[in-house]
Amino acid sequence: MPTHKQFKVAVTKDNLVFASAHFITFPGHRCERLHGHNYRTRVVVEGGLNREAHYVLDFAELKHLMKRLTDEIDHKVLLPLQNPKIQVREEGDAVSVAVMGRPRYVFPRDDCALLPVPNTTVEMLAQYLAGRVRQELAGSGDVDLTALEVEVEETLGQAATYRESLG
Repeated sequence: MPTHKQFKVAVTKDNLVFASAHFITFPGHRCERLHGHNYRTRVVVEGGLNREAHYVLDFAELKHLMKRLTDEIDHKVLLPLQNPKIQVREEGDAVSVAVMGRPRYVFPRDDCALLPVPNTTVEMLAQYLAGRVRQELAGSGDVDLTALEVEVEETLGQAATYRESLG
């Protein structure tokens, strides 16, 4: 029986960070105040080796991809588009946010990242970033990934990791 070798590579760098504002909704009718974090990310990919280069994925490609994705949400207000308690409306060059039908915030559109998530928890941010990494790497024919993992740390000692198997 042939063996199937798997390798795992990880990237976490001082520049794979984003400083963003957010608020989350809790069970019931609670919603926290707007506040910010200096988030750090880590990405892990698992798979077989590229036959020619003998690596899972070029570290430079993975670092560049994560840097681009974290830059997209850096210095932004993170707003969830799939939360039934939060109504986010684009109005020209502004974004208005109502919580449970009550007006709460108006932000400049350029200062917002409208995310397809139900809440801007670190769990959902990790899942969102993992999905983006998967999408981007799917277009690369040389990559034979079997698993993907993204960790988002919101403050020292508080992080969430999302992992998915890819075939």
